[in-house]
Amino acid sequence: MKGAIYARVSSDSQDVDLSISAQIRALRDYAAKHDYEIVREFVDEAESGRTIDRPAFKEMIALARTHQPPFEAVLVWKLNRFARSRVDSVTYKTLLKSKGIKVISINEPLDDSPSGKLLEGVIESIDEFYSASLGQDIKRGMRENAQRGFSSGSRPPYGFHRVGVKDGAKTRYKLEPDLEGSVAVQVIRRMFDMALRDVGCKEIAKALNKEGIRTITGQRWGRTTVHKVLTNEAYCGTLVWGGRPGHPAIHSADPPVRVENAWPAIIDKDVFRQIQRKMASRRPDITHPRTIPSAYLLSGLLHCACGHAMIGRSAKSHHYHYYTCNGGYKQGRDACDARALPKDWLEHVVIEQVQDKVLNHEWLEELVRLVNEELDSTHGILRDRLDTIDAELNDVKLRLSKLYDALETGKLSLDDLAPRIKELRTRHDELGKAKIQLEAEMAAQGATHVDAEIVKSYAEDLKSLLKEADITESKAFLRSFIKRIEVNKSEAVIHYNLPVPPHRSDMQSAAVLPIDNYGGDRGIRTPDLCDANAALSQLSYIPLFTS
Repeated sequence: MKGAIYARVSSDSQDVDLSISAQIRALRDYAAKHDYEIVREFVDEAESGRTIDRPAFKEMIALARTHQPPFEAVLVWKLNRFARSRVDSVTYKTLLKSKGIKVISINEPLDDSPSGKLLEGVIESIDEFYSASLGQDIKRGMRENAQRGFSSGSRPPYGFHRVGVKDGAKTRYKLEPDLEGSVAVQVIRRMFDMALRDVGCKEIAKALNKEGIRTITGQRWGRTTVHKVLTNEAYCGTLVWGGRPGHPAIHSADPPVRVENAWPAIIDKDVFRQIQRKMASRRPDITHPRTIPSAYLLSGLLHCACGHAMIGRSAKSHHYHYYTCNGGYKQGRDACDARALPKDWLEHVVIEQVQDKVLNHEWLEELVRLVNEELDSTHGILRDRLDTIDAELNDVKLRLSKLYDALETGKLSLDDLAPRIKELRTRHDELGKAKIQLEAEMAAQGATHVDAEIVKSYAEDLKSLLKEADITESKAFLRSFIKRIEVNKSEAVIHYNLPVPPHRSDMQSAAVLPIDNYGGDRGIRTPDLCDANAALSQLSYIPLFTS
């Protein structure tokens, strides 16, 4: 039976389970004794089992969901290596079971009998309880650490550094301001002085960026990073852990830990309190933007050439609406001097171009033809690669057979043959894994041709809906095939996929040769062969300014 190995160690220092190497060694031994051919090994290091957001785990599940999974069993050291959440464990074991794949714990012998399933549920519940209890213990330790004036964070705030302090056998850390007169300390005092004089966060950021001053990570200052400094009580000597005043930590009934005079202050407490009052008085009482549907059709799709998103802004008491670069808005025009674009005009231009060029029947027919050609070509290349691997596998097997015959007949000794046998076995394993991955890739992408008539019919539906639908529906339609729109000073570039009906998801895995549509003149450039699993990405260039 073909099997896969999954091994994991937690990010929690208290996790005393076996190391990765020890787990893999034990799992390989088990596989050898029980006639499992291990075709893949998935390893997650420093990843918590309380979430399924683990790279190797997600790769394993994705491979298992292909048309022909390359393995029939997943071997784990214990069930808690697979997941520590009971819900996740049941969900993903059920998913694997539906594909004919078993999860086998080599240290917790379980069977499919009622008593075996009961025992499995008990083990998973105990693992989940242990994980939750461990999380509470860690949080309790961090809280105790904070109450004693020690820092639990790995990165100190701007203008501070960490100092090790011996606490019995352990080394703990406290924050300490940089030396008096250092650049960071001077910048901090200047920021608070500007805020005290009613200079806003944006203007403070622009002033710092203009002088080439950067954050602790070497980035430009923005409104958010300035605001974080101005609201951080660490600068007046107060340690706060677990939340902010009036904002306790999420899912916790405990109030934040506050330790006054935990280290020397950089900013006077009275000055800090004055600034908080000024900032609070200027804060508008509005509903969080995420709770209100945006009236800007292209929000989330539009991006400036500098890399920042372009967001909707209004002016003159909401009488005028524009799309502006978020980078330039937050950090000043020296960060990005892209002009603001009128909302209604830009949306009209984009919709017009989408209807005339992207959803154009002649153009879509050409794209479909290229997609189908690319599918045929890519599938043929994969087939050739598979044939080459099969041929080499047969050659390796033949060579091994001859060596075994020589060993059995006594023509050559084991000492003479062992290195060569080991070399050929290693090559055999490598070819076997490559074959499985290639077969899974071919099964996942298939060679289904795109139907041009279906695409054109769907394009007509989109055209009608874009004319008649409300803002929310129109946004959804655009996002179904437009990936992003990049704007520079003279033109917009639309990156889009071949529009196919939502239920025809098999079409969306194809790829085509890139087509340029520049100012209405179509031309085809032939680059290197595209991977058939890549997203369809076409470009439509829209001139914005004729001057």
